[in-house]
Amino acid sequence: MGLKSQARKKAIHLMLVYTGGCNGCDIEIVNTVLSPKFDIEQYNVYLTWNPREADVLVVSGPVTYWTKEPLLKIYEAIPKPKLVVAVGACALTGGVYKNIHGEIPSEEIEGPVDNVIPVDAKIPGCAVRPEDVVAGVVSVIPILLGKEDK
Repeated sequence: MGLKSQARKKAIHLMLVYTGGCNGCDIEIVNTVLSPKFDIEQYNVYLTWNPREADVLVVSGPVTYWTKEPLLKIYEAIPKPKLVVAVGACALTGGVYKNIHGEIPSEEIEGPVDNVIPVDAKIPGCAVRPEDVVAGVVSVIPILLGKEDK
């Protein structure tokens, strides 16, 4: 068993990336990590701001024209195996940023996260509930631990 696999059994590092929207989901994600009620740090799940340390990329908001390239660079910097969790209606469908016909205006919004990078888990809501964030992150941990180091 590799060093990375052993370390992942001790702690999981999440990197939160905001790609547009109202920040409602970001507040709930940070609430999940830092508040005493949910406090997922007690289970050794931590936020990191360094993509080279991240095990799971948590993306909130629709991907805008201006955030597409930075998101791709962050995704590429995350070591393999890399997992992505899309959080909130905007990240899943474009949310309220779609036009009245249900289409996403391509000049401003690239669309949902899975239009840009692969997504392993989707957490619906507007804004998401902290309980759902915990469940979504927990759902990808077995996938992360089951993949081989590459």
